[in-house]
Amino acid sequence: MAEGLTLNKITSQRGIPVSEAAKKIADLGWNPSYVQEAMTFPTDYKITKAPKDPMRQVLRSYFPMQEEKDNRVYGALDAALRGDMFRNVEPRWVEWMKLFLAIIPFPEISAARSMAMVGRLAPGEDLRTGFTMQMVDEFRHSTIQMNLKKWYMENYIDPAGFDITEAAFGKCYATTIGRQFGEGFITGDAITSANVYLTVVAETAFTNTLFVAMPSEAARNGDYALPTVFLSVQSDESRHIGNGHSMLMSMLKEPENHQLLERDLKYAFWQNHAIVDAAIGTFIEYGTTNRDKNKESYAEMWHRWIFEDYYRTYMLPLEKYGIKIHHDDVHEAWKRITEKMYVHTVGQFFAVGWPVNFWRIEAQTEKDFEWFEHKYPGWYAKFGEFWKWYAKLSKPGQKVVTFNEEVGYVYPHRCWSCLVPCLIREDMVVEEIDGKLHTFAHEIDAWTVKTAFAGEYEGRPTPAMGRFSGRREWETCYHGWDLADAIEDLGFVRTDGKTLIPQPHLRFDDKDMWTLDDVRGHTLLSPLTLLREMSDADREAHVAEYKKGFEINPCH
Repeated sequence: MAEGLTLNKITSQRGIPVSEAAKKIADLGWNPSYVQEAMTFPTDYKITKAPKDPMRQVLRSYFPMQEEKDNRVYGALDAALRGDMFRNVEPRWVEWMKLFLAIIPFPEISAARSMAMVGRLAPGEDLRTGFTMQMVDEFRHSTIQMNLKKWYMENYIDPAGFDITEAAFGKCYATTIGRQFGEGFITGDAITSANVYLTVVAETAFTNTLFVAMPSEAARNGDYALPTVFLSVQSDESRHIGNGHSMLMSMLKEPENHQLLERDLKYAFWQNHAIVDAAIGTFIEYGTTNRDKNKESYAEMWHRWIFEDYYRTYMLPLEKYGIKIHHDDVHEAWKRITEKMYVHTVGQFFAVGWPVNFWRIEAQTEKDFEWFEHKYPGWYAKFGEFWKWYAKLSKPGQKVVTFNEEVGYVYPHRCWSCLVPCLIREDMVVEEIDGKLHTFAHEIDAWTVKTAFAGEYEGRPTPAMGRFSGRREWETCYHGWDLADAIEDLGFVRTDGKTLIPQPHLRFDDKDMWTLDDVRGHTLLSPLTLLREMSDADREAHVAEYKKGFEINPCH
């Protein structure tokens, strides 16, 4: 240490502006000019213009800010316990949190991993600091979400389900959809996944429904813990959006990237719509007991945040750079949410599959019916009788709704692209991929696999693009299994070895609990496996019949 220079003198030096500190940190980057750095994470994009860090944040300011937010989160959790929150929270809501908190930490961790990918690709050093901050953010988000899950488990009346979420994730008929979402951040072309799919679309468009609408509904149901945690998460998203936009602007500088950007914006928007709207829409509309007719429905929130704020103010201006925006896809997504009642078909599907999940799903009531009909005219005619059946068949000894022919529900095919089932039945598409038949929920889902994820796109080789492979459809994994054996294999049985973790009600008395004996004797079948085994004529007839849909029989 230089003579006369002490630690006290160093630490007492006057600070410099954050913008200047960020520049000095960027200058520390060292990229040798005499060698070509190997592309660790491949991309088909060409990026030559160094993107700028729009936030110019440094660790000296970042960590105190995040520490303060963490202190507020954990302080609020302590206050919620002292205030006896669990005496007033709605069990219907907390049960759905078993699914939500099983899924959401995985996309957060995937997002953290993806920052390493995109950080290696970004030319220059400026934005790499921003990507580093975002990586730390995502780890923090996952950590506090895991802690919230543990906090629910320790204090809620029925912890079963919370205690196995990490083992259950990716195994049940619903969480595989969440796995598809998170793995999209880290597979295939690094720019497609880490920048376009994650920051440009998922974080810029859909985190409002995820991290703002969810906390709002939680508070309406007496849950003040989730809002504290998730609003702390959402407060970081503006920096993430800035990172994504800065990288996007650098990509736009190269005209040869425009073709790929048009492809990726189409794919990323539709995949986010198919998965995020299915999950978050169901949590908000079916996990709540609050039926205030003055509050926004999920459709109304979607129109405000996705259609108006994102599509009109973020996507449309990209056209001045020469990018073609796929307007029809955005309007089709809106039509699916409103006219085709996409979210409600998902809620119905989740309820049909209740024996193979790890949370309780309560039947909707007359109060719920009235609210749904007010917000979604025509809802009752399509879904009212189903929920009456579900309530009637919720007692042990009744035939499981999944296999009860009296109900009239037809179990759906699964989409090979987004893994959400083909619930808007008239839109289902059947295509042959690599010599095997697959079903898709919409023609855009089929386009994703056959065109967007092909080795060549519109005459241009795209070797870095991802591929779908493996045993991804849940139903094919348990085709031919007895339902009770499948539940045991999944691990969705309580510690007594016989009582199911999932229940189709919110009655907590032991006499009302379903056991393995109540579900034994039903055989799980994969619609896709059966479809592949059909003759051409039978298959054509089956698909035509499937597209007609089904009618729920009156509940007596």
